[in-house]
Amino acid sequence: MKKVFLILAIALLSCSWNAQTVRRVAAVSGTNLRVVDGDGLQVQTLELNSKLLKRKVFFTVILPAEYLSPSASGRVFPVIYLLHGLSGHFDNWTGKTSLVKYFAGMNAIAVIPEGADGWYTDSATKADDKFESYIVEEVVPEVDHRYRTIREGRGRSIAGLSMGGYGAIKFGLKYPDMFSIVGSFSGAFDAPLKTEKSDFLRPSIASVFGADTSKTRAENDIFSLIRNASQERIKSFPFIYLDCGTDDLFFTINREFDALLVEKKVPHEFRELPGKHDWEYWDRQIQEFLRVAAKNGFGTSDK
Repeated sequence: MKKVFLILAIALLSCSWNAQTVRRVAAVSGTNLRVVDGDGLQVQTLELNSKLLKRKVFFTVILPAEYLSPSASGRVFPVIYLLHGLSGHFDNWTGKTSLVKYFAGMNAIAVIPEGADGWYTDSATKADDKFESYIVEEVVPEVDHRYRTIREGRGRSIAGLSMGGYGAIKFGLKYPDMFSIVGSFSGAFDAPLKTEKSDFLRPSIASVFGADTSKTRAENDIFSLIRNASQERIKSFPFIYLDCGTDDLFFTINREFDALLVEKKVPHEFRELPGKHDWEYWDRQIQEFLRVAAKNGFGTSDK
């Protein structure tokens, strides 16, 4: 497990759960399309003109009150990237959970990018759907350019639900220097594997990963990324957090991935919990991930 030198615990305990009042204000100039002010924090919706996707996409940013304080003008802050699921969008986490409330009083920036139905992978069939490269080469650098961030792995975490859980774990395994902690809630870990998929999943999986024997499937299979990793590579992996509801359609594959992590001695935590594949479950578990991140040393700003 990577060593990081920041602590979120105080920030988490000091969250002002009941005092937050959210109000909408007019759009501001440039690409900052919408601003919401809460109890000292700020939620922004921004537009990114992606050269890799060849289209404009949006992403949400939550700035903590400490970031906006004049006394913190010289400080840099860690960033937590949150990925949405299939058929979702960049505004799901803030619209379907109380994420904004959970970030009140925290000293970390939250970033929620648009992932469409791209499985956070460079598509095997559509040249303009480079959803892995776009996150790594455009979103992260754009956030580091716009905001006062800790621009190294110890200051970045990434997590997601379902499709986003798969994406977050994959980013941690493929780019271990970029993130110190990665998390998944109800992760759809078998997406690239040659197995039967539901009618809901099949079209996007075929579009992104291509034929059963495609190179894209092989390169984005997180089981293979673990099995084929050297001991030195495994030592470089970020800390992995997993959870899945016992009534979730991905419960079995999460258990299998946990067993592989145990076998390969990859530092991680796995929780089996009552719950389904729904927002009620994910609203609870994002809170748990923030606590786990704090316990494992991911946290507040640097001077």
